[in-house]
Amino acid sequence: MMKNCFLCFIFIALLVVGCTSLPQKGKSQFAAGEYQTAIGTFSKILADNPDDADANYYVAESYRLSNRIEKALPYYDKLLEEEGSFENYFKKAKSLHDQGDYEAAAEAYKQAKEFTSSDSLLALADLGAENISKIKEITDYWPYHELQNYELLNSSGIDYAPIVSENFLYFTSSRRASGAYPATGQGYTKLFRARADGIKVDVQNVQALPEFRNEEGLNQGAIAISPDGNTIIYARGNSTSKNDLPDVSLFISYFRGTGFTDPIWMPVNEEESYWNSTPAFSADGSVLYFASNRPGGYGGIDLYKATKLANGDFGNAENLGPQINTPGNEMFPRPMGDQFFFASDGHPGFGKLDLFVAETKDGKKTITNLGKNINSVGDDFGIFFTDFPKEGFLTSNRDGGVGDDDIYYFQDNTPKPKVVNVFLNVTTLQKTPEGTETTLPSTRVALYDSAKKATGGDFSNQQGKLRFRLEPNAEFTMIASKNGYFTKSIPYSTVGKTPKQEELIQDVTNITLDTTIVLDKLELEKAIVLENIYYDLDKADIRPDAAIELDKLVKILMDNPEIKIELSSHTDARSSDEYNRDLSQRRAESAVNYIVSQGISRDRLVAKGYGEEQLIIENAQTEEEHQTNRRTEFKVIEIEEK
Repeated sequence: MMKNCFLCFIFIALLVVGCTSLPQKGKSQFAAGEYQTAIGTFSKILADNPDDADANYYVAESYRLSNRIEKALPYYDKLLEEEGSFENYFKKAKSLHDQGDYEAAAEAYKQAKEFTSSDSLLALADLGAENISKIKEITDYWPYHELQNYELLNSSGIDYAPIVSENFLYFTSSRRASGAYPATGQGYTKLFRARADGIKVDVQNVQALPEFRNEEGLNQGAIAISPDGNTIIYARGNSTSKNDLPDVSLFISYFRGTGFTDPIWMPVNEEESYWNSTPAFSADGSVLYFASNRPGGYGGIDLYKATKLANGDFGNAENLGPQINTPGNEMFPRPMGDQFFFASDGHPGFGKLDLFVAETKDGKKTITNLGKNINSVGDDFGIFFTDFPKEGFLTSNRDGGVGDDDIYYFQDNTPKPKVVNVFLNVTTLQKTPEGTETTLPSTRVALYDSAKKATGGDFSNQQGKLRFRLEPNAEFTMIASKNGYFTKSIPYSTVGKTPKQEELIQDVTNITLDTTIVLDKLELEKAIVLENIYYDLDKADIRPDAAIELDKLVKILMDNPEIKIELSSHTDARSSDEYNRDLSQRRAESAVNYIVSQGISRDRLVAKGYGEEQLIIENAQTEEEHQTNRRTEFKVIEIEEK
């Protein structure tokens, strides 16, 4: 009996000790960053007491700090049942946002504001609510880009941050892991590569990084390779060894002679206690972009850049500023010419990390979410282009993947535009002395585009016919020429003469248009009347309506640079001969001066005032007959040999 009682006492004592030490054990695991292990420990406590405040807090925070805040919601709710606080409502809002429950998230941000008077905390809640309100405004940056999970490449664990260098795809993966990372419960990650041609990867021959050895018991993270292939920078950390670095840092390896050096810690990390990761090179390799949680930033993790120094190191890290960095997290930079791509959970997005592009439009820097066809409620990050911007890779842990983080490839599947062929039938004609028009065969017609580049040319046949194929919605000029005729240039436009793309039904649509070109005979000393050239009474000034008609003559002179003309002015028989001769001379000279002002050389023009010497109607009686006599003419007086 005594023995049995003693054994019962020992059992009860052990049970009490075990229960007492369980919370302490969980807190130690949490403090060490072993979040998944801590979740397991505190879950045992919650199994017996679901309302335990400490256990709910540490499970919620463990999920949040291991990037699984969407799983923390029921634990924040438990905490809020006991007591409301800004912190827990704010984190609840983030959890709801990251699950795509935007309306409930906005309400949680509103509730959070009731528990603080701090301007900075109120601003954070307002920013969260504002970002949610902007989600409905997000459109697809590339409307026809389509994303596909690279199922044959991905493993059941973690696969992320793909880049391509010298026909190899490099990426980070937890495949073949020999141990589990206690923060997530997933295997430690290593660096791998496989041959690749664009987005086509040899998935059957994935190998561990051969340039240097993957280390055991820690995470090898995102990798960057310089444009010349001679420098590798990657993130390394999360070691459980007391003799190793406590956090994630950037390491660098150089190609020397026949191989790469052992990786060494980079001074750009500044201190061993900062988190530094997700490196990327500029196009010329002179600038390193990376993410860091060092002090002096704008939020949790910010993006920085460092310039290569004379000794080859990267130094003088510079924060990319508040337009890109937010109170949230920014990481995985990808500079592409004038555009800068990155991942963020602080700009308006669908949940967790989304992919964004920073660019300058109309002199103003803009940040644009890439849209629903690229981003999801989950984490979307690590974009890399194999053919910018048409195809490449990115990482996502969205629903429906093979493992945790998966590698996806994307392609531009913009539908091919339906073809519209525009055929222009041209008829060349000549004007007869009687004023009619007849066929003018064997006329040369040259076609020029809006940039004055020749795009076609041919002679009309015996029926005066020829055909051109034109681009739709474009401007052209046709120049028709034939010996013995004035050369003529004619603008022609297909703008608005073809159906819109959305109106087309067939893959190929042929549109036929028609036009005519009428040439005038080029004869020496033959007077040609310029219609509608009028002057005010007793004046020689060129009126606007007369300028319009003179512009036609300017065009003839431009089209026919080999001719020299006499421009003559005639009056009616009213007033004296001397007066009429002087007035007509002044008018002829005024017309010549106008033509010269339009770019025609003066030595191609002769002004002649005939007064009433060459009346068409002698003894004119009516005003109409007098008007016939008051006329402006031109005639070709010289043709320069070509």
